[in-house]
Amino acid sequence: MSTSARARRLSTGIGALLGVAAAVFTLCAGAPTATAEPCADVDVTFARGTTEPPGLGAVGQAFVDEVRARAGTRTVSDYAVNYPASNDFPTASDGVVDAISHINTMAANCPKTKLVLGGSSQGAAVIGYVTGPAIPPGYIVPAGINGPMSAQTAEHIAAVALFGTPSDGVVATLGAPPVVIGPLVADKTIDICLPGDVICAGGGGISLVHGNYAHTQAPAEAADFVAQRVF
Repeated sequence: MSTSARARRLSTGIGALLGVAAAVFTLCAGAPTATAEPCADVDVTFARGTTEPPGLGAVGQAFVDEVRARAGTRTVSDYAVNYPASNDFPTASDGVVDAISHINTMAANCPKTKLVLGGSSQGAAVIGYVTGPAIPPGYIVPAGINGPMSAQTAEHIAAVALFGTPSDGVVATLGAPPVVIGPLVADKTIDICLPGDVICAGGGGISLVHGNYAHTQAPAEAADFVAQRVF
C-alpha cells in the first residue's frame, strides 16, 4: 500500500491546556534511564501505540528491524518508552517524561551516538510532544520539567519517524493540544499517514487502516528516511 509523508512544523496558538500538554517540555532533571555499554552508533527511542503491551510495539519492532537491516556493520540499540499507552490519553505525558529522560541520558553518556526518535499512534503524539516548540499559555509545568527542547539536545537527534500521528481534531476530543513538531527537528522528521487512516488524516470515525502500519511499507519507508541521515 502506498504511503504519504508529511512533516509538521512550528505553529502558534496551541490552545488546549490539559494534562498531556506536559509533552511539549524537555526534562532537565530526574532519574536517568539505564544506558548500555558500549555506546551504539545509533539509538532508536520508540513509543508504542495505544493498548499495545510494553515494548516497542508492532510498528516499532518492524521499524527497528528495518533500520538494522540498513546498518551494515554499525550498531543499533533501541529503547522502548515506558508509559501506559492506555485509553487514558493524558497519561501520555508519562511517556514524554520517560522519553526525554532517556534522550538526555544518551546525550550525556553517549554523545557520539546518533539518536532516532519514533512513535506510532498515541506514541507518535508522545514523541511529537517531546519536540514541542512552546509551553501552552497558562499551563502549570509538572515537577522536574521545564522549557521546550534545547538546541543542544536537538543536535543529538538525527531523525524522527512518526506513524499515524493523531490529527488536531482527534487530540482535541481527548482534551489535548495539537501535536506540533518543533522547528529544531522539523526537517529531520518523517510523519507517515496511510491513505484511508482518518485518525491522522482527519475526518473522524473508526479506522481499520490505523492499526495496519506494521504490515505495510511504512516501516521500510521510514527506515530509508532515517538511513539517509544516520548511515
